[in-house]
Amino acid sequence: MTETVTVFEVGPRDGLQNEAVPIPTAAKIELVDALSACGFTHIEVSSFVSPKWVPQLADAADVFAGITPKHGVVYAALTPNQRGYDAARAAGVSNVAVFAAASEAFSQKNINCSIAESLERFKPIMAAAETDGVRVRGYVSVVTDCPYSGAVSPDAVADVAERLHVMGCEQISLGETLGRARPESVDAMLQAVLERVPAEVLAGHFHDTDGHAIANIEVALTHGLRTFDAAVGGLGGCPYAPGASGNVASERVVDHLHGLGYQTGIDLAALQAVGTQAKALRSGA
Repeated sequence: MTETVTVFEVGPRDGLQNEAVPIPTAAKIELVDALSACGFTHIEVSSFVSPKWVPQLADAADVFAGITPKHGVVYAALTPNQRGYDAARAAGVSNVAVFAAASEAFSQKNINCSIAESLERFKPIMAAAETDGVRVRGYVSVVTDCPYSGAVSPDAVADVAERLHVMGCEQISLGETLGRARPESVDAMLQAVLERVPAEVLAGHFHDTDGHAIANIEVALTHGLRTFDAAVGGLGGCPYAPGASGNVASERVVDHLHGLGYQTGIDLAALQAVGTQAKALRSGA
């Protein structure tokens, strides 16, 4: 029986959040609907974060209101705090994500608090989500390298991942934010994390700055991970990670997985066409 791998599309949120030129709400809605038609089962649509910090995603509620939901597709939003969670719920969102970091320096630069403080902030969100029947995903940033403090200890990643899992996050996405990790560092990180968190609740999130994302995905596959984040057209990059390029392109990931014999349920030809559409958004065409 052919194994299935889930490709979690993050382009509309993680891919567009750092674009300097404002992208029309209608174009974002069109992108999400086009991705839905490709066969994705999980799409991260936007983030309910202060427009002061991420002006590109100030229209999150309007985007959610405008998309045409497809049966069987999970449409998620990033909610960094209680205010964001409340706004997401008001917009009818039933799948949210919170994010932490494995590096104290990155946590301070990214969300202006320590790792412990960030996890404390999530407690009311997790409590509300349990009451509301909302599913929560957890992100861990800089799982191998931090732009401010260098190499990140695998044990530090395992600690944050475990704490998110214990808090109630149904899936933990391990973010290789800089895109500079090589397979051996990903391997060491995953060995540590898997001692505390089972593979079935983990996802890999790889950027492709140095061109190792596909090789890193292969390492993660050998460790039993079966969900990978990717952004159509390779969009994205973290505003708090200098030099980081985009996420690995969804079309590359799908093509590679199909070549390895995995099923994704995604129409590659349709996705490649949407990739062209996404790159046009980045260029302002």
